[in-house]
Amino acid sequence: MEDQFDIRKEKLKKIESLGIPAYPYGFDKTHRLQELRDRYGDRSAEELEKLEDRFRCTGRILSQREMGKSAFLHLFDGEEPLQIYIRKDVVSEKDFQLYKLLDIGDIIGLSGRVFKTKSNELTILVESLTFLAKSLHPLPEKWHGLQDKELRFRHRFLDLIGNPETRRVFQIRARIMQTIRSFFLDRGYMEVETPMMQPIPGGAAARPFVTHHNALDIDLFLRIAPELYLKRLLVGGIEKIFEVNRNFRNEGISLMHNPEFTMLEFYELYRDVYYYMELTEKLLTLLGHQILGDQPLARGELTIALKTPFRRVKYMDLLAAATGISVEDLWQEDTLRQYVKKRFPEEDVPPTFGKLLDILFDHLVEDHLIDPTFVTDYPKAISPLSKVSRLDIRETERFELFIAGMEIANGFSELNDPVDQRQRFEAQAVDKQKGDDEAHAVDESFLFALEHGMAPAAGEGIGIDRLVMLFSGASSIKEVIFFPLLRPKE
Repeated sequence: MEDQFDIRKEKLKKIESLGIPAYPYGFDKTHRLQELRDRYGDRSAEELEKLEDRFRCTGRILSQREMGKSAFLHLFDGEEPLQIYIRKDVVSEKDFQLYKLLDIGDIIGLSGRVFKTKSNELTILVESLTFLAKSLHPLPEKWHGLQDKELRFRHRFLDLIGNPETRRVFQIRARIMQTIRSFFLDRGYMEVETPMMQPIPGGAAARPFVTHHNALDIDLFLRIAPELYLKRLLVGGIEKIFEVNRNFRNEGISLMHNPEFTMLEFYELYRDVYYYMELTEKLLTLLGHQILGDQPLARGELTIALKTPFRRVKYMDLLAAATGISVEDLWQEDTLRQYVKKRFPEEDVPPTFGKLLDILFDHLVEDHLIDPTFVTDYPKAISPLSKVSRLDIRETERFELFIAGMEIANGFSELNDPVDQRQRFEAQAVDKQKGDDEAHAVDESFLFALEHGMAPAAGEGIGIDRLVMLFSGASSIKEVIFFPLLRPKE
């Protein structure tokens, strides 16, 4: 059996032999297919018959049903497919010859008028046909789309052609991005951009990717967070700022993690963590209204209402409830270490107090935070950029927002004391020597900026990809990133 690729290449040569360009430069269309459906879908066959309107449309062929001298096809241009009808006695002889050389997957332009079939399906009667591109490979499973997840992620273009659900997810993503930008711009925030390559990685606890600049002969790091550069802008007096851009973390790939991901970070002078919890509630409820129409979030069998105010509970109180250890005893590193050894013997016992806290919280608490919950008052040991709590110097004015067991946001009253910040960086350096390869480095350039004086401020980061997962119902971060990182095919 001749290979489909070769058969289609031969058809392309025959199309050229008709004097038709194989790869034309454009097509002057007047309407998208969805516009026709919206405008004429409810009209009767009799009403459509009286219309003299003509339309020029484009699309990819998803199905063909031949009936001798005529054929029905389904055309796709990014939304719901629309049926078209080609008749030999309506189009020119050359156009009908062209039609006979078309395959499923080919892209065409057409002009014609709309009518209703006997089954009352809105259809375009084709009056002229234009060839735009040949698909040299057949579409998977005709036009029913890819089912294999690995292939869907690896060949997203085919996934978008065949799976309406995929298109829906990315439409939600676009609406979320638009809503976020409007939310902050309407409040007087300035959108800014900060470096993606940095001489010192900072702003989060994560392992960076390293690259090398040949001309300067220096190593640079893909940023793990924009925070320290954004706070330099606060020092410069820009009162309200936000950035939406990529972060890169050299970590494992999971349902919740991709090494390249999108973050929103925003900062405002003269505000604190409590103001930002309220602002976060406003943003999330606005997104719920825009995306879901005030319907609850759906996560598998769960339904979650974005009802404000969101629950607020202290970090150490949650750990105490999960472990049965009193809050005061949880502040003792030896107590934590013994508990982790006993409860999770398969785990390598982390080298620092902060890592012990992290492992307990990850294993025992996160998955149970289903309804929107602000976890507050994070320990100072795991919050090197947060202002110390006004109530307990062991804690900081920091929160993380969890919904459906996912961390969605991380915000705090920003540490603006350069002496305290230096001490925190130096403590992180000690943790790095103990083996914590995610600990912060001492960033002298940032400290120099802070020493010039930064007004009180609040700051927050929100993971866009997880936000899209939340509002689309996607179970994996790969579902909400057009081109997630995958292991190369062998």
